[in-house]
Amino acid sequence: MHLYWLTTDVVFLKLFGVSFFDVKGLWEYVLIIVDYTEIPALISTSLIYIHGLTQKFSWKNIWFLIFINSQWLHLFWITDEFVIEQFTGLGTKILPGEAWLAWFAIFIDYLELPVIFDTLKKFFVSLRKRKG
Repeated sequence: MHLYWLTTDVVFLKLFGVSFFDVKGLWEYVLIIVDYTEIPALISTSLIYIHGLTQKFSWKNIWFLIFINSQWLHLFWITDEFVIEQFTGLGTKILPGEAWLAWFAIFIDYLELPVIFDTLKKFFVSLRKRKG
């Protein structure tokens, strides 16, 4: 949900001058709450890859641990408010920054995608093994 909002509102607005998903009011608070459900997901997914490393060393598991845990940096340091402020010029100055830092924050957010796909793949493979 968060990445959909980030892409269709923040990124599209910056790149194309058009927002396709402008969230205001109650739905903005719902999005914020949903975004913070990411915290238990970060912890549990990290445990999956740590467990994989205890079974067998894999660079993929190392990289995915780095990707997923970079989200902590995004959640608590480079916030969405900073990104929006850099792209729109609106808001309070949370961090002194440049546009490159806002793009870096967005890049960090997208690092979770390969981890999400891999975790879903692991889930479906394990489900198939259980049935078979």
